[in-house]
Amino acid sequence: MKRLMLRLLVPALTLVVWEIAASGSARAPRPSTVMQTAVRMIANGDLLFGLATSLGRVFAGFALASAVAVPLGIAMGSIGALEKNLDPLVETFRPIAAIAILPLVILWLGTGSMSAVTIVAYAAFFPVLINTIAGVKRVEPNLLRAAYSMGVPPMTRMRVVLLPAALPAILVGMRIGLGLAWTAIIAAELAVGAKAGSSGGIGQMMFVFYAYSVELNGIVVCMVAVGIVALILDRVLRELLARAVPWSRA
Repeated sequence: MKRLMLRLLVPALTLVVWEIAASGSARAPRPSTVMQTAVRMIANGDLLFGLATSLGRVFAGFALASAVAVPLGIAMGSIGALEKNLDPLVETFRPIAAIAILPLVILWLGTGSMSAVTIVAYAAFFPVLINTIAGVKRVEPNLLRAAYSMGVPPMTRMRVVLLPAALPAILVGMRIGLGLAWTAIIAAELAVGAKAGSSGGIGQMMFVFYAYSVELNGIVVCMVAVGIVALILDRVLRELLARAVPWSRA
C-alpha cells in the first residue's frame, strides 16, 4: 500500500497543480473538464470506436510487417551473401520516417484505411527486421554445428535450434515495432483523417477537434487515451515475451 501511494503521489500532485494553473484561463483544459469530456466520449462510443479503428489498422499493418520481416531477417542473418547485398538497401530506407512517405502513399492508395495500414507496416518493418537479423547472428554456432553433425534436416534445425535461440531478439523487435506502429498510425490519421475517403480513427478525432470544433478537452482526452493504449500494448508484449522465452532476460 505504501509503495502504491508513493507511485500515485506524483501524478496526484501533477493533477492538482494543473487544475490550479488552468483555473485562471477560460480556454485552458483542466483535469475536471477533461474527465467530464472523457466520460461523455466513452458513453456515446466515439472514443472507443476511434481507438478500435486505429488498433485494427495497427494490428493489420504490424502483422503484415512481421510476416515479411521475420522470414527475411532469418534469411539475411543466416546467409552472409544475402545480407551483404540487401543491407545497403535496408539502411538506405530505414532512416526515412514513416510520415515522410505519406504523400506518396496518399497519391498511390488514397486516404482510406489502406494508406494507414501501409504506413504502419513501413514503420514496424525495420525494427523487426534488424532485431531478427541480430538475433539469428547471435545464435551459438556450436549449437548449429552439433545439430548438423547429428544429421538434423535444415528445416528441423531452424525450428528446434535457430528459432528458439533467436526468438528473444525477434520479440524485442516486435515490441519496438508495435510501439512505432502505434505512433505512426496517429500521425497518419492526423494528416489524412478528415479528408474524403477516411474512416475514423483516434487521429481523425484529434484533427476534427483541432480544425473544426477547437475542443481542447477532446484533444487532451485523445492524447491520454493514446498514451494509455500504448502502455497497455507494451505491458502485454512484455508479458508475452516473459512467457514465450522464459530462458531469456530480454
